[in-house]
Amino acid sequence: MTVIIAFLANILVAIAKTIAAVITSSASMVAEAAHSWADAGNEVFLLIADRRGARVKDERHPLGYGRAAFVWSLIAAFGIFTAGSIVSIMHGVQELSEAGPVESPAVAYTVLGIAFVLEGASFTQAMVKSRRLARERGSSTWDYVLETSDTTLRAVFFEDMAALIGLAIAAGAIAMHQITGVATWDAVGSILVGVLLGVVAIILIRRNIAFLVGSNASPALRDRVGRALLSSAQIQRLTYLHIEYVGPNRLFIVAEVDLTGDAREHDVARSLRAIEQQIEAHAAVETGVLSLSVDDEKSLEFGAPADAGAGVSAPAPRTS
Repeated sequence: MTVIIAFLANILVAIAKTIAAVITSSASMVAEAAHSWADAGNEVFLLIADRRGARVKDERHPLGYGRAAFVWSLIAAFGIFTAGSIVSIMHGVQELSEAGPVESPAVAYTVLGIAFVLEGASFTQAMVKSRRLARERGSSTWDYVLETSDTTLRAVFFEDMAALIGLAIAAGAIAMHQITGVATWDAVGSILVGVLLGVVAIILIRRNIAFLVGSNASPALRDRVGRALLSSAQIQRLTYLHIEYVGPNRLFIVAEVDLTGDAREHDVARSLRAIEQQIEAHAAVETGVLSLSVDDEKSLEFGAPADAGAGVSAPAPRTS
């Protein structure tokens, strides 16, 4: 829903900015039009990312298709850089030597104002969702958006934030052009919008690459998963824990455990599989794999114990 709202807003804004750019001959408006068309195209990639990443795991993909979301989001981030940033910077540099007057600036201000309202509505929706999720995890909104594995939410958040800042830059550049009579200000506005988009693209590219190559789970998530496992009456201690993101809010968990009692090998195998099924029952877990600990291996320690009697399915390993 977040992506669809952003896509519709960007399409309407891109059309309006393109018309305004033609009417006003403003370099900043051209940059903003390129920005919005790039964002609209990126939303298509994000929709593909959501659809491809949500496919159910099969024999060929035992860990699911979640990483496909990171791939398509990475493509979307490159789209911001190429279609938005480079075009805006190049056009601005060209206009530095060929800058002409901004015609009908009232049209530009009107379109920028309407765009600000539409982009603001989309950004508000992403902000509200981010704040709620950050609060649930005891994190700041900014830290949550940067660290979350929900690549679509992060992309929409940063794109909308950049759009609002870009609109302010464009309006300021046109205003400075009017006030000073120096047409260069309009070209500078286009360059600044391009630089802004480049910074956002780099942030998104780096985060998607991090998840594709294997990003470590946060200490808080590791602590929650560890306590969830130890809350099971069947698990006495935990000596190894590996948590890997295999998609947005999807985890692959590998652990070595020491079971309570001294059951026969056949019964131990059944117990391990039963616990794995309990782990995989979590919406956040794609696959869980357990093996037995060696006696002399050191036990892992985590925070305060989970609620008594909660069982392994109680303290859900909420992802970020």
